Amino acid sequence: MRVLIVEDERDLAAAVSRGLRRDGVAVDEAHDGDSGLEKALVNEYDVIILDRNLPRLHGDEVCRQLRAEGVEARVIMLTAAAEIEDRVAGLNLGADDYLPKPFAFEELRARVHALARRSGPARPPVLERAGVRVDPASREVTREGRRIDLSPKEFGVLEELMRAEGGVVSAEALLERVWDENTDPFSNVVRVTVMTLRKRLGEPAVIETVVGAGYRVPEGE
Repeated sequence: MRVLIVEDERDLAAAVSRGLRRDGVAVDEAHDGDSGLEKALVNEYDVIILDRNLPRLHGDEVCRQLRAEGVEARVIMLTAAAEIEDRVAGLNLGADDYLPKPFAFEELRARVHALARRSGPARPPVLERAGVRVDPASREVTREGRRIDLSPKEFGVLEELMRAEGGVVSAEALLERVWDENTDPFSNVVRVTVMTLRKRLGEPAVIETVVGAGYRVPEGE
């Protein structure tokens, strides 16, 4: 999952980012409406956490332009205003959810994950292929009943490969979906992560390299 936080209170944005990254979420930040809109139009996000009262470009206008441009990311709008009229206004602009400040991080976290499940086609609750079972909700991975502990990035890569149902996923796509914008696009983090993931999953190898194309998890025998 990849999330964009558009929030001018930098300490709050950093705290939310840290909390979501503990779940293995790739998180980008923007601290004004202009830069938030630019990032949302350039990158593909599952969920955008959008403060309403932003400098340079109001959150309402950001949301309006996102929908006008056909951006499909789910939007949670944040605001210090708790009046019903404000909530209705935000939802009418195309926001999917609304959360007044102050809020508990656990509630925001739950809403982010709930909206992510609603984005795109319906996703199976548990992914199973080649003897590997991945539960995105509990973040548990097993192979032939044996539990496997993975780092957040290893889990993210495996989840993306499992969701492809045997299709090839390029290194560029994995970098886009699992890492954030601060990652050097020319680094070898994807290759290294796949290598360590293979070791943790054990033999016979589950992840296949398709030369010049990417990686895939073929159906087991």
